[in-house]
Amino acid sequence: MDAPATKMSRQQILTLIAMASINFSSMICYSILGPFFPNEAKKKGVSQAMIGLIFGIYALCTLVGSLILGKYIVQIGAKFMIVAGLFVSSGCTVLFGFLDQVSDGTVFIVLCFITRCINAIGFSAAVTSSFAVSGKVFPDNIATVLGFMEIFTGLGLILGPPLGGWLYQSFGYEIPFVFTGCLLFATVPLNLWILPNAVPSSQNSFLRLCTRIKILLICFVVFTLSSGLGFLDATLSIFAIEKLNLSAGSVGLLMIGLSLPYGAASPIFGVISDKYPSIRKWMMVVGGMATAVSFCFLGPLPVFHIRSQLWLTVLMLIVVGFSLCMSCIPTFAEMIACAHENGFEEGMSTLGLVSGLFSAVWSAGMFFGPTIGGYITQALNFEWSAGVQGALAFLAVSKINFQIKASRTDVSSSQGEKSPLLPKTDHLRVDIS
Repeated sequence: MDAPATKMSRQQILTLIAMASINFSSMICYSILGPFFPNEAKKKGVSQAMIGLIFGIYALCTLVGSLILGKYIVQIGAKFMIVAGLFVSSGCTVLFGFLDQVSDGTVFIVLCFITRCINAIGFSAAVTSSFAVSGKVFPDNIATVLGFMEIFTGLGLILGPPLGGWLYQSFGYEIPFVFTGCLLFATVPLNLWILPNAVPSSQNSFLRLCTRIKILLICFVVFTLSSGLGFLDATLSIFAIEKLNLSAGSVGLLMIGLSLPYGAASPIFGVISDKYPSIRKWMMVVGGMATAVSFCFLGPLPVFHIRSQLWLTVLMLIVVGFSLCMSCIPTFAEMIACAHENGFEEGMSTLGLVSGLFSAVWSAGMFFGPTIGGYITQALNFEWSAGVQGALAFLAVSKINFQIKASRTDVSSSQGEKSPLLPKTDHLRVDIS
């Protein structure tokens, strides 16, 4: 791969600023719920399983929105999708802050679902388009750019929980949502001014993209990563409050153990991924294995007969954050490379399909993690539920590792050792016109 340019153009710098503002403000709005909302909802008579579903419905709607908007990004316009998505998401964030004034039980739950669903559609529009625009403006070093962007994702995840916990303890339920919603709204005129207008291109098929075995394997990896994050969003705070005797503010600080290493390691793994694309598969394998082990010891699993302790939970959260970053950063670049290898043209249409699929699979995991995790936590406990997340990560690692070994065997027998680990075309693909 050619070395990335040492000097960026003015448009590239402005695009980086725009993408950074989207990542940072969106992640703050998303992450402030973790320290206090589950406990606040519990006071209103909402069960743990239903709390998990309230978290999960956001991801489910993001999944649907990402697929639809990714398909029609050329017709709608990437810039319009970003600006409109930010506007809708900011308004819903502010509205969510006034739900504590409604009556307990069914009314509260229904309004939570409605607000989260609309918010998710706006979020999916902004994120799907931002991935596509990044790929368009930085076609030769997308992993490096995404790694840089994940710094601001990590900062949002770092600041969101403690900020939300502090604002909640100091001013009550409404202020965290009003403050962060206004912060997100401030990015609307910024992105309206500096974002480029993408050049339209021809259309490709989601179905054709999804018939590539390599794409499906990467999607499974992405699914397990987001499932683990969604699980922690919905369950970690109650576990920390009940088992570790922490306050809502302390839970926000606890979550820094997850987001800080993720944000810090992202640019490093982004540069490595772009400079040495041949090791992206091994980054996913090693990161996935570390994720599996750390989730099993997060509780830890009762079979280990180890008592839950604060230091162990913090240590495992740090490992989870680092390993998730190692696995996640190469996935988007690998999906784009696979699409191009299989005949998808370079342009906004392909970038829209790939970013839509990536966001949809990520959202599917974010739905599965809190809903199934919340149910298992309610039926058993947090320790066993975390173990299930670890098992999913291990399964993804096994599939990727098996495909790498199978590909190396096929290549060595037919083409020699200098061929890539995974072939450019999948043996089991189905061509669909």
